[in-house]
Amino acid sequence: MDLLRSLAIGLYLEKPTTWLHHLDPRVKLMWLMSFLLSPLLANPLWRLSLVGLLLLLFLLASIPFRVFRQQMGWLVIIAILVFLITLIAPDGLTIAHQPRLPSLDWGTPVKSYNYVLFDQDLLWGHKITITRQSVDLAIRVSSLIFTLIFSTNLYLLSTAPEEITAGIEELMKPLGYFKLPITEIVLTLTLSLRFIPLVMEEIQNLVRSMRTRGINWQKLGIRNSLKVWVLVLERLLENLLLRAEQIAVAMEVRGFTSPNEHKVQWHDLRLRWPDYLALAILMVFWWLRFMWGQ
Repeated sequence: MDLLRSLAIGLYLEKPTTWLHHLDPRVKLMWLMSFLLSPLLANPLWRLSLVGLLLLLFLLASIPFRVFRQQMGWLVIIAILVFLITLIAPDGLTIAHQPRLPSLDWGTPVKSYNYVLFDQDLLWGHKITITRQSVDLAIRVSSLIFTLIFSTNLYLLSTAPEEITAGIEELMKPLGYFKLPITEIVLTLTLSLRFIPLVMEEIQNLVRSMRTRGINWQKLGIRNSLKVWVLVLERLLENLLLRAEQIAVAMEVRGFTSPNEHKVQWHDLRLRWPDYLALAILMVFWWLRFMWGQ
């Protein structure tokens, strides 16, 4: 089993290159923050529209379906389970409701309003009650989980780690007037993103080494099994510290003594006409959010 390919950790998709890859990372970061902030205090219809918009972006980008199945297939299952569990769970309103009808004039049609949408007794004695509050809460929770994870993963799929850090550095430059170490923060973020595959590789190597030794965990018992896992964790920590030391030595040899003295520009960030178009659509997006999604 290859952990680097099987786990859904937002890996960068190098091939095929889609139109999302060519957008400026700063523009994509603005869209990501919009997807994360716009569901706040929004109505359920807007939240469902965000889910549909994200799926539409995924289809228009022509990302292979295998990527969706490997990295985001579990998200759809979790969102559906959260929706169903929240739908049939108690809505939190334990008070008794009395149906009330407004005073109507003669000739005005009476519109029926039911707070309880579904109320059915099951064969084994349990009762399922679905109310308007539970439907609204189910939509809010499930759509928020889906939007949060799917939008972040879509951003990581179409943006290289160096582009992410370069875009964040450009957006954080105004904070330099407050004497904040922007370059050091971005360099640390870059090294952290690059260190994640090394961690996964070390874990994968230790798991394979444990399998090749054919340890009989049942004969060891709980106490001895815990001792073995403690030794494995110690070995993992030693290997990670060794990798970190090797990276530090390699940076010192190449002259990375200070970020201000030795700075490498990975990408030339320039806004092009697709980026301006994306920014214009983003303005329309927020206009619709305040006019229609409130």
